[in-house]
Amino acid sequence: MTLASVVIPSRGGADRLPRLLAALTAQVDPEWEAVVVLDGDVDGSEEVVAAHGDTRVRSIVFPENRGRVAALNAGFAETTGDVLIRCDDDLEPGRDYITHHKAAHETEQGGAVGLCRNRFPDTPYARVYGIDADARFQHDAYRSTNPWRYWAANVSVPREVWDRVGPYDADYRAYGWEDVDWGYRLHEAGYPVRLVRELEVPHFGAASTTVSRVDRAFHSGAARRLFEAKHGRAALGAIPAPGAGLWGALVWASTLLLRSRTRLLTTARAVDTILRGLPTPIGRKLVALLVESSAQIGYAHPAETSHGL
Repeated sequence: MTLASVVIPSRGGADRLPRLLAALTAQVDPEWEAVVVLDGDVDGSEEVVAAHGDTRVRSIVFPENRGRVAALNAGFAETTGDVLIRCDDDLEPGRDYITHHKAAHETEQGGAVGLCRNRFPDTPYARVYGIDADARFQHDAYRSTNPWRYWAANVSVPREVWDRVGPYDADYRAYGWEDVDWGYRLHEAGYPVRLVRELEVPHFGAASTTVSRVDRAFHSGAARRLFEAKHGRAALGAIPAPGAGLWGALVWASTLLLRSRTRLLTTARAVDTILRGLPTPIGRKLVALLVESSAQIGYAHPAETSHGL
């Protein structure tokens, strides 16, 4: 029987882990193990894992925050399975999750990606922007010619492939792009990467306010700059130049006006306050403008990034 190893990076996940661990224990396929890597136990997560009581689940506990890359690499180094799965702690897999990940590697070596379907709390941000943006993201992903760009929270490879590509890059110390980097390296090593619809899972960790979405975009923009420094801008394909078209000009003007993470977050808080009273089309454009501007500002000011997202 093929053993699957599930690596779960977690920080502050005491409220999220019970849902995920219960979903794993309910799997139809019993041949799996899970390694939960606690990136500094700030909320009693170690006790949560221990109380779950499934002997297939074990934990690694860092004494302090070392970042997601360190957590992922420590987890994969601890695994013993033939199929290696990354599963973030804010997902809720269905009963055939392990079965589908194993099946994805029965006929060819490569990478399997399951998209994460965001489950939003009922907030003005979600109603105006988040739900619509998520639907467009899913639509575009399945039509992409570069599926490696969607390497993220719900992915798997055979052990031999992991051993060849190697661990996640420790240079990604803040939020974002450690996963896209690994997907690109997988692609460059000549392995196919496929989006598998059967691997889709509900995701409960999506941004629920303009503030949180803008901050993630800022850090992601900074991490994209690191990716380009390592692999070159051509790796990502054609990206519209800042200022191209009317919308691009608005984004560019916004980046010049806001200029810093502090101003971005102050503006995002103000937008969250007024979203409820704005017509949806106007609110959606306003949030989109801030998100895109934030990514540009993060790209221009990577030194302002930090751990902890």
